[in-house]
Amino acid sequence: MNNSIYPCLTIKGKIAEAADFYLDTFGDGAITSSNPIVITLKLSGQQFMLLNDRPSSTPNPSISFMVLSENEQDTEAYYLKLINGGSALMPLDTYPWSSKYAWVQDKFGISWQLYTGGKNDMNQKFCPTLMFTGPKAGKAEEAVHFYSSLFPENGIQGILKYSEGEDNTNYVKHAQFKIKNFVTMAMDSSAEHGFGFVDAISLVVNCKDQAEIDKYWDGLIANGGHEVACGWLVDKYGISWQIVPDKLGEWMTNPGKFQHVMGALMKMKKLIYTELENA
Repeated sequence: MNNSIYPCLTIKGKIAEAADFYLDTFGDGAITSSNPIVITLKLSGQQFMLLNDRPSSTPNPSISFMVLSENEQDTEAYYLKLINGGSALMPLDTYPWSSKYAWVQDKFGISWQLYTGGKNDMNQKFCPTLMFTGPKAGKAEEAVHFYSSLFPENGIQGILKYSEGEDNTNYVKHAQFKIKNFVTMAMDSSAEHGFGFVDAISLVVNCKDQAEIDKYWDGLIANGGHEVACGWLVDKYGISWQIVPDKLGEWMTNPGKFQHVMGALMKMKKLIYTELENA
């Protein structure tokens, strides 16, 4: 499984509880590292980061996670776990696109789209889905092409527009693409949702060297994006990214190196690979 891109979920004060909850809900996983600030875990081979601090926002459904299942029993089992303390955005039912589907927001505020379909040949069970709403509605197709042009190992696997009477027929009902072999989905919605992209859910990009950091950093802040701090940025669509060295986790878990790396990192916006490596 390629984990050079993976999601970071801000769940303040409850990351240990959330990690146990997701492992119990989805199975086939394990915690790979843990400290009071960050827990990383793998679910069906995919990496997730749970963050206990920093962003002031809270998660909302503008970024949800499509969960692909081959049978209705798995979908129902996930739903029964996730709805406990959560809420249904779309109830568990049969829909034209799936024999058993639900959109549920769990008790930590993370949204999941539970989809039953045929055999998943993507080798990826969890796919982040970016919903472009409010002033960003109608930008999904542009964003899909933008991300696909910036990242390697890419491909646009399909863009479906709304039919007459569903929404604006120029808007994307569902798009699927991959960047660095990481499958991602996107959609537009003109409905008044009252939320948009926030930094409580971000996408982490592991980079092998400074040239790769520079490429993604400069590309993502161009034409309306902006730098934040400590490797964080917000792109022109409002989506938050962390552009980091691929060995940052290794350096941060080294007791003799942690404080030095943290001291250097806290002074940076764009991260400098060699300075962190030599800290």
